[in-house]
Amino acid sequence: MRTHDLTTVRNLGILAHVDAGKTTVTERVLHLAGVTHKQGEVHDGTTVTDFDPQERDRGITIFAAAVGCTWAGHRLTLIDTPGHVDFTAEVERSLRVLDGAIAVFDAVAGVEPQSETVWRQADRHGVPRIAFVNKLDRAGADLDAAVASIRARLHPAPLVVQLPIGRESAFTGVVDLLRLDQVPDDVLAEARRRRRVLEEAVAELHPLALEEFCATGTVSAETLEKALRELTLSGDGLVVLCGAAYRDRGITELLDAVVAYLPSPADVPPVRPDRPADPAAPVAALVFKVVATATGRLTYLRVYSGTLRKGDQVSDAGRTERIARVLRVQADRYSEVDSAVAGDIVAVAGPKAARVGATLCAPGAEVLLEPPVTADPVVSVAVEARRAGDGDRLTPALARLTEEDPSLVVRTDPETGQTVLSGLGELHLEVAVEKLRERGLDVAAGRPSVAHRETVVRGVSGLVYRHVKQDGGAGQFAHVVLDVSPSAEGFEFASAIAGGRVPREYVRAVEAGCRDALAEGPLGGYPVTGLRVVLTDGATHPKDSSDLAFRTAGRLGLREALRACELRLLEPVAEVAVTVPGDVVGGVLGDLAARRGRVTGSAVRAGTAVVTATVPVAELFGYATRLRSRTRGCGTFTARPSGYAPVP
Repeated sequence: MRTHDLTTVRNLGILAHVDAGKTTVTERVLHLAGVTHKQGEVHDGTTVTDFDPQERDRGITIFAAAVGCTWAGHRLTLIDTPGHVDFTAEVERSLRVLDGAIAVFDAVAGVEPQSETVWRQADRHGVPRIAFVNKLDRAGADLDAAVASIRARLHPAPLVVQLPIGRESAFTGVVDLLRLDQVPDDVLAEARRRRRVLEEAVAELHPLALEEFCATGTVSAETLEKALRELTLSGDGLVVLCGAAYRDRGITELLDAVVAYLPSPADVPPVRPDRPADPAAPVAALVFKVVATATGRLTYLRVYSGTLRKGDQVSDAGRTERIARVLRVQADRYSEVDSAVAGDIVAVAGPKAARVGATLCAPGAEVLLEPPVTADPVVSVAVEARRAGDGDRLTPALARLTEEDPSLVVRTDPETGQTVLSGLGELHLEVAVEKLRERGLDVAAGRPSVAHRETVVRGVSGLVYRHVKQDGGAGQFAHVVLDVSPSAEGFEFASAIAGGRVPREYVRAVEAGCRDALAEGPLGGYPVTGLRVVLTDGATHPKDSSDLAFRTAGRLGLREALRACELRLLEPVAEVAVTVPGDVVGGVLGDLAARRGRVTGSAVRAGTAVVTATVPVAELFGYATRLRSRTRGCGTFTARPSGYAPVP
């Protein structure tokens, strides 16, 4: 369906913790909308969006995949995002270009660690959401408990608009609390009670609903729907639906809710005041994904304004690129179209150098859109080619890998000369190395190691550094006095210069030099964090002072100051949630303690224990295998980065 009516467009993501059922929800949506004629299953490796061989082998989503369908006269573009913490950068890049999202929760587990992570990511991007409590057909499923965990851990105002019919294996469907159509007699009284609760909750949040409630003692379905949409768009309320995607329960109602409550591109503020969501405006599009296919390089982008046509010339940071083809995306399949307009998410062929985060815009009307945030890597492995002939191919293959996934970083170790690949977790690196092998490279990877940091424990005051250089040409002179102290922030810089002894432009150069010095600390060459630097005094030379001289003084002066400070080594830690049978929890606790873990909580429900702990990332290598052996194959765990802690 091609349309220029933005109000009939929905760009949404499906977000959740791993195994909450995102991909199954996507499969049921595609089947119900008529895109597929057979429902794919994750366990069979037949889903549309998990098309990569590694995804099918591992049974998890690794790469965000876009698919499209139509429903009730609306064109929907869905992005099925990964739920594993190692691939949270894929979620970040997707959320940057989406207008709305469905947050999927397990009706048994409720809010899980990665549920919180993706929720906070959506908060940062201001993406309106609706919630879908899935798997109500499982033993132990409880809608009210799941909603209570959403309220307690994510802090929205949940507005439950459905009532389940039956419990666990007897779950057969849902009642629409707005209209109360065809309600079974045995749940009619409960449905009326919950409808009243919904009316009161909406009236507390929305003035129109409150006015009607006070005047008539009730709120009509039409007013409720209007209020729920406005509360969703503002983020003041969270519409909660429920169902069981595997058994095809609640999916029709979920699609209706997407159309009714989630925003169109016309409902969200323009990406820039001079780039409205108008097909006639100058083109502005943001690249959020780059993929190497058998037929060449594809660049995924969101068109925010204007019309992008096949054959157009576009500007990318001053470079000119040509759009050879415009493609509608259906997971790993593509169909060519003549153009894409504001509000569209498409792939294009042609651009050779556009990276993730690049802005493609009309030549002569250049703009720069805010790129997605890239997380710092926490785990590294050394990689090398096994075959002599593959050595020359490894460097370009790694460059291509980091182009597709900017959260991967490649560097050469200055001491060993090894090529080091860094990423967001052990599984992240395993997938990256396996992708190199899929592309014909026989590579070996060493044992993973973590990315340490250095921090200031006790600072130094009045460190004087003079940079004087005379080599026959123009000289360099810069004089700085620095105070260094610990800080709760990553890095803070301030100037206490009085009387203009150091001009403002040189102060900025000193700050830039200090930032340069943070790349390598004196303890072990690790990045330095957690410090505050104050420029307290300085001096200039009428001829020899320059930005370069003061930047050099800032870099070398802070390095000298750091050698005089007391520093401490930090290591990355993760918040771990371990789910095991209740009768083996003692052994699991002992194992966590042996891994320097600090237990922060535990709960037992229906014979299953969930233990939460903070554990150094270095101690989690190989933990999945160890846990399975300790729990007879029944134990699982999830981990998400939670910062850094001192190394003992």
